[in-house]
Amino acid sequence: MSFVVSRTPFRVSFFGGGTDYPAWYLKHGGVVLSAAIRQYCYITCRYFPPYFETAHRIVWSHIEVVSSFREILHPAVRVALPALGFRDDQGLEIHHQGDLPARTGIGSSSSFAVGLINALKALRGETISRHELALAAIDLEQNLLGDTVGSQDQVAAAYGGLNLIRFNTDGSFVVEPLGLSAEALAAFESRLLLVYTGSKRFASDMAKKLVENIEDKNDRLRRMYDLTFEAANTLREGRFDDFGRMLDETWQIKRSLDPSISTSAIDQIYQAARAAGALGGKLMGAGGAGFMAFYIPEGAEQSVRSALDGLIQVPFQVDHDGAALLEVYANLPRDQNR
Repeated sequence: MSFVVSRTPFRVSFFGGGTDYPAWYLKHGGVVLSAAIRQYCYITCRYFPPYFETAHRIVWSHIEVVSSFREILHPAVRVALPALGFRDDQGLEIHHQGDLPARTGIGSSSSFAVGLINALKALRGETISRHELALAAIDLEQNLLGDTVGSQDQVAAAYGGLNLIRFNTDGSFVVEPLGLSAEALAAFESRLLLVYTGSKRFASDMAKKLVENIEDKNDRLRRMYDLTFEAANTLREGRFDDFGRMLDETWQIKRSLDPSISTSAIDQIYQAARAAGALGGKLMGAGGAGFMAFYIPEGAEQSVRSALDGLIQVPFQVDHDGAALLEVYANLPRDQNR
């Protein structure tokens, strides 16, 4: 029997989003400050027993029972299977579950890509490093699928932790853990709150608007780039309230990149949190909908939570494991006669 379960964290991006698109960093370099969080994407894979009538079963928001890879509706699964060397005569069953909903700005599509590749590699008895896993997921999304997505989410999902991630003009990346003490990290985690606005969007659609005429946004992206290093220093030095104030600055810059990044509903939520005492915050992901993160200084937590009482509130905790395999009972690929 071959059976694999992968667990991959979602992420919260604080600073530098936009500079992680190849259209930008291959010319100028990019940097983001982000954290993998203890909310996960789970993918279960096994070879499908040959006595079923169909070759493959894919379970996500749909239940797909198909005879050929080309019939699979899920784009990442349809493309990844042949790209990773699987054949139609090796029947597969793949199940996806997530702790948070997709299309809400927490990097779900990239976590899925990372988790899928990790699970499928393990199913074949192969190992893959975190670095290789991130690169493979970036290639799957940006090249094989042709989606307009950045490169930070795949790295955050593969590595885990609270990191500064640099993107170089040669296409490489470097992950720099911030190295906060356990006490400092716990204090930082206690000051952050995630809230779900209850709406969704396709990140690739939003990103296309950002990438259009990206050089015209040069001055704002450069300021976001600089802010990322400044924000990392505030965390290393324990100046958490300064970090919160800088979140407000980066959100205002991000809003200016395209009118569709925020909405009147998002603005109302943001203003309510700020009026209640939050020093700053931002909408996650490419914009338009999804989760928001707020920094709440000591003493203001109750008032901010009360102001956002109508929204689902999610505690912020950093994941340190990154992409993980929870269960592996894998044989080498085998032929199945159907």
